[in-house]
Amino acid sequence: MSSLFRVALIAWLSLWAAWPAAAATLKEAIEQVERETGGKVLAADTIRTRGTVVYRIKVLMPDGRVRIFQIPA
Repeated sequence: MSSLFRVALIAWLSLWAAWPAAAATLKEAIEQVERETGGKVLAADTIRTRGTVVYRIKVLMPDGRVRIFQIPA
């Protein structure tokens, strides 16, 4: 295996591993975001864009900031 191919493969695998885990339902996505952030969900929607579906979740973080997360469906 060439070293260039090996480096490319390692880079691709590391990017894939960092991708957020897909949630099967909106409820699971909400639970995942609450568990990982400790925040309070303010709103949640299912968005369809360019043939993909994501869950858009607006969260009030413990420090008072509002953040929006997009979780692949």
